[in-house]
Amino acid sequence: MAKRESWSRLRGRQAECETLDRLVATVEGGHSSVLVVRGEAGIGKTALLEYTRAAASGCRIARAAGVESEMELAFGGLHQLCAPFLDDLRRLPQPQRQALETAFGLSTGAPPDRFLVGLAVLSLLANVADKEPLLCLVDDAQWLDLVSVQTLAFVARRLLAERVGLVFAVRPQALEPELKGLAQLQVARLSDGDSRALLDSVTPGRLDERVRDGIVAEAQGNPLALLELPRGLTPAELAGGFGLPDARPVGGRIEQSLLRQVRALPAETQRVLLVAAAEPMGDVALLTGAAELLGLEPAAAAPAEEAGLITIGTRVRFRHPLVRSVVYGSAAPHERQDAHRALAGATGPQADPDRRAWHLAGATAGPDEAVAAELERSAGRAQARGGVAAAAAFLERAAELTPDAARRGARALAAARAKHQAGGYDAARGLLDAAELTPLDEHQLAGAALLRGQIMLAARSAGTALPLLLTAARRLEPLDARLAEETYRDALDAALTIDRLPSGARLPDVARATLAAPPGPPPERHHLLLRGLAVMTTDGYAAGVPLVRQALDDFRTAELSPEEGLGWLPLASRMAFNVWDFDASTALSTRLVDLARERGALSVLPQALLQLVSNRVLAGELGHADTLIAEAREIGEATGSRFLAHYVAMVIEPWRGREAATLEAIQAVSRDADLYQGRGSR
Repeated sequence: MAKRESWSRLRGRQAECETLDRLVATVEGGHSSVLVVRGEAGIGKTALLEYTRAAASGCRIARAAGVESEMELAFGGLHQLCAPFLDDLRRLPQPQRQALETAFGLSTGAPPDRFLVGLAVLSLLANVADKEPLLCLVDDAQWLDLVSVQTLAFVARRLLAERVGLVFAVRPQALEPELKGLAQLQVARLSDGDSRALLDSVTPGRLDERVRDGIVAEAQGNPLALLELPRGLTPAELAGGFGLPDARPVGGRIEQSLLRQVRALPAETQRVLLVAAAEPMGDVALLTGAAELLGLEPAAAAPAEEAGLITIGTRVRFRHPLVRSVVYGSAAPHERQDAHRALAGATGPQADPDRRAWHLAGATAGPDEAVAAELERSAGRAQARGGVAAAAAFLERAAELTPDAARRGARALAAARAKHQAGGYDAARGLLDAAELTPLDEHQLAGAALLRGQIMLAARSAGTALPLLLTAARRLEPLDARLAEETYRDALDAALTIDRLPSGARLPDVARATLAAPPGPPPERHHLLLRGLAVMTTDGYAAGVPLVRQALDDFRTAELSPEEGLGWLPLASRMAFNVWDFDASTALSTRLVDLARERGALSVLPQALLQLVSNRVLAGELGHADTLIAEAREIGEATGSRFLAHYVAMVIEPWRGREAATLEAIQAVSRDADLYQGRGSR
């Protein structure tokens, strides 16, 4: 009966409801099921999630919702979903429990291994589902932080016999690489007939035909538009045939209708709504505390609840995510600052220092070194948890709030490095541009040049990256021998890639420049590796192999810091393959992949995966190689990087005996040679 009543409310959605009914039946029947519900803003994705919740009377429900302002806070969305189950953490294996506790800030420790975090969430949900079927509903998934999306996608692909359902609601084209391969449900616009029926069902009294036709035409089958557009009209306008000409997009018209409803509320109620909109966790105690700091009475929220804009129960919930967006986006800057200031005041500095710092930043209009320093400390904590994207967001905001120009440049450079490591190449370039407008010293300028070359190497073009890296290396030689050596390392890596093409032949010049540069400080393995590669190029393969092998032996046994591992293991594992040291190739490439996953280093991980692919192909493990290839492609698509992915088919297709596919791959690389030679890279 509940499902039939829901159909009557969700006009034109019978097919979608039937699909969701089958999902619920599958979960209640003892099996897992996953579905990605796609559609434009206002098309009814949230309503379909609500229908699913109501239909799943035999399931426990867990929910999470993405919020645009929280996208950079690592593991935030995952914490929303898993928060009700944290008492079950004790049932997890110790490594999984420790990884998840560290990710959620419940304990301190080394950055959590992303694979272990994914396994921990999978185990946690499976344990909950042992007691009763579990249905996880994720709204506005496009606004979840990337780490949470990747973890939930990992879980979705590995659900088997668990009684767990997972439904994502997401905008069109959003998160396509991350959610690729999962079952999809496209939510289309309503027909004119269903649009008229829906409009009539929510409009009191008689609706003039001309008004109805105008609303239906302008709403273009968008249910939220159909529900919201009439709300701002008087009974006389609804009955009198007044037209509604408006050239703005549907989203704008919906927002205007919602804005009229918000503005009709008492001023104190609007302030409470704004505080709720600025704190997406839905913490009632936090909302109450912040409202008290603003001098607002608890009853001030009642008119918003009566208007159906918000519900305050165990959590604070808006009627629709667009309501939250309208409330926050329409507020004046000083009003948003007051709301964030109150939220910061109500957030304990010990309980959640990072969220408090984020709210302090939202409350700050101009430069403020104290807040900038707090954000910088939050960035350090995020980095320790493996939240590289969150660290970059904290550092970027810290740079914006830094009054001293020199310190602002240093923080912008640090933010650019974090953005690069997280795979945000365009954002990293923008931060570099901003940093170079500040008074950087010679060392910082050389470091900026190095980072620009590294970004280009990871994102697009080895050919364009190479001269940038060589210029940076020469600039660094008198300033920082260690960093200069690392820059020559990256230049050699770029030259190795270019020399795979017929028109390459740049490696000898780079090798000679590397040999002429003064060696960097210990450990000796760095210098041995570079010198061995350079000698191979200048004096012949046999002359350089002993040096390379000596370096590889040291890399295999040494305790490497995360910085050394991410910096040097890519070239070391590549050279292990080149000197046909299979054991070293296996150990180093596996170690590199594990480290890059653990640190969330998306600038390194695709290359690391492809090196491990080559190793696994030689081992005859083509199935494992396929899994690694899929992961590398997804990351490349998510970060906008095409570099290195072109070699995948050339690595694996010959071993499958597929001549046509191999030739096609060779032709594809030849066509895209400009990416490696530097033509058209911008």
